[in-house]
Amino acid sequence: MIKLCSTEELAEGHSKGFEVAGKHIIAVKKYGDIHLYKNACPHLGVRMEMVPDQFLDTSHSLIMCAMHGALFRIEDGLCISGPCLNQALTEVSFEINEEVIYLVADED
Repeated sequence: MIKLCSTEELAEGHSKGFEVAGKHIIAVKKYGDIHLYKNACPHLGVRMEMVPDQFLDTSHSLIMCAMHGALFRIEDGLCISGPCLNQALTEVSFEINEEVIYLVADED
Protein backbone atom coordinates (compact mmCIF):
# COMPACT_ATOMS: atom_id res chain seq x y z
CA MET A 1 0.00 0.00 0.00
CA ILE A 2 1.10 3.56 -0.73
CA LYS A 3 0.30 6.43 1.63
CA LEU A 4 -1.59 9.26 -0.10
CA CYS A 5 -2.56 11.73 2.64
CA SER A 6 -4.49 12.06 5.86
CA THR A 7 -8.26 12.30 5.62
CA GLU A 8 -8.00 15.78 7.19
CA GLU A 9 -5.93 17.03 4.22
CA LEU A 10 -8.91 16.40 1.95
CA ALA A 11 -11.48 19.04 2.88
CA GLU A 12 -15.22 18.37 2.68
CA GLY A 13 -16.60 19.34 -0.74
CA HIS A 14 -13.14 19.65 -2.28
CA SER A 15 -10.80 17.68 -4.50
CA LYS A 16 -7.09 17.01 -4.58
CA GLY A 17 -4.79 15.60 -7.23
CA PHE A 18 -1.87 13.24 -6.65
CA GLU A 19 0.91 11.74 -8.71
CA VAL A 20 2.07 8.49 -7.14
CA ALA A 21 4.34 5.92 -8.77
CA GLY A 22 3.68 7.48 -12.18
CA LYS A 23 -0.11 7.41 -11.73
CA HIS A 24 -2.31 10.50 -11.62
CA ILE A 25 -5.19 10.28 -9.15
CA ILE A 26 -8.17 12.44 -8.14
CA ALA A 27 -9.48 12.34 -4.57
CA VAL A 28 -12.80 13.96 -3.63
CA LYS A 29 -14.61 14.19 -0.29
CA LYS A 30 -18.40 14.59 -0.37
CA TYR A 31 -20.71 14.18 2.64
CA GLY A 32 -17.78 12.68 4.54
CA ASP A 33 -17.23 9.94 1.92
CA ILE A 34 -13.96 9.79 0.02
CA HIS A 35 -13.82 8.78 -3.64
CA LEU A 36 -10.68 8.11 -5.71
CA TYR A 37 -10.46 7.94 -9.51
CA LYS A 38 -7.74 7.85 -12.13
CA ASN A 39 -7.13 11.36 -13.42
CA ALA A 40 -8.02 10.48 -16.99
CA CYS A 41 -11.17 11.58 -18.81
CA PRO A 42 -12.80 8.62 -20.59
CA HIS A 43 -13.27 10.83 -23.68
CA LEU A 44 -9.60 11.20 -24.68
CA GLY A 45 -7.68 9.95 -21.66
CA VAL A 46 -6.39 13.46 -20.86
CA ARG A 47 -5.76 14.74 -17.35
CA MET A 48 -8.82 16.59 -16.15
CA GLU A 49 -7.60 19.73 -14.38
CA MET A 50 -6.19 23.03 -15.63
CA VAL A 51 -5.46 24.30 -12.12
CA PRO A 52 -3.88 21.94 -9.56
CA ASP A 53 -6.39 20.30 -7.19
CA GLN A 54 -9.41 21.84 -8.94
CA PHE A 55 -11.53 19.01 -10.33
CA LEU A 56 -14.99 20.16 -9.30
CA ASP A 57 -17.55 22.38 -11.00
CA THR A 58 -18.45 25.75 -9.46
CA SER A 59 -21.15 24.16 -7.27
CA HIS A 60 -18.67 21.57 -5.93
CA SER A 61 -21.25 18.88 -6.66
CA LEU A 62 -19.72 17.27 -9.78
CA ILE A 63 -16.28 16.37 -11.08
CA MET A 64 -15.53 18.35 -14.24
CA CYS A 65 -13.07 17.74 -17.05
CA ALA A 66 -11.54 21.13 -17.81
CA MET A 67 -10.66 20.04 -21.36
CA HIS A 68 -14.20 19.50 -22.70
CA GLY A 69 -16.51 20.33 -19.79
CA ALA A 70 -17.70 16.76 -19.19
CA LEU A 71 -19.42 16.38 -15.81
CA PHE A 72 -19.18 13.28 -13.62
CA ARG A 73 -21.06 12.27 -10.48
CA ILE A 74 -18.73 12.20 -7.49
CA GLU A 75 -20.27 9.08 -5.94
CA ASP A 76 -19.71 6.73 -8.91
CA GLY A 77 -17.75 8.66 -11.57
CA LEU A 78 -20.52 8.35 -14.18
CA CYS A 79 -20.49 11.02 -16.88
CA ILE A 80 -23.86 12.77 -16.95
CA SER A 81 -22.99 15.51 -19.46
CA GLY A 82 -20.42 15.93 -22.21
CA PRO A 83 -18.70 13.96 -24.96
CA CYS A 84 -18.28 10.80 -22.85
CA LEU A 85 -21.93 10.59 -21.68
CA ASN A 86 -22.67 7.35 -19.77
CA GLN A 87 -19.00 6.41 -19.55
CA ALA A 88 -17.32 6.51 -16.15
CA LEU A 89 -14.08 7.48 -14.50
CA THR A 90 -11.94 4.55 -13.41
CA GLU A 91 -12.16 3.94 -9.68
CA VAL A 92 -8.94 3.54 -7.71
CA SER A 93 -8.81 1.05 -4.84
CA PHE A 94 -7.93 2.52 -1.46
CA GLU A 95 -8.15 1.90 2.25
CA ILE A 96 -8.38 4.23 5.21
CA ASN A 97 -6.37 3.21 8.26
CA GLU A 98 -6.03 5.48 11.30
CA GLU A 99 -7.33 8.50 9.32
CA VAL A 100 -4.75 7.99 6.52
CA ILE A 101 -5.71 7.19 2.91
CA TYR A 102 -3.63 4.43 1.30
CA LEU A 103 -3.70 3.26 -2.31
CA VAL A 104 -4.11 -0.48 -2.69
CA ALA A 105 -1.66 -2.07 -5.13
CA ASP A 106 -3.19 -3.18 -8.41
CA GLU A 107 -2.06 -4.93 -11.59
CA ASP A 108 -1.69 -1.73 -13.66
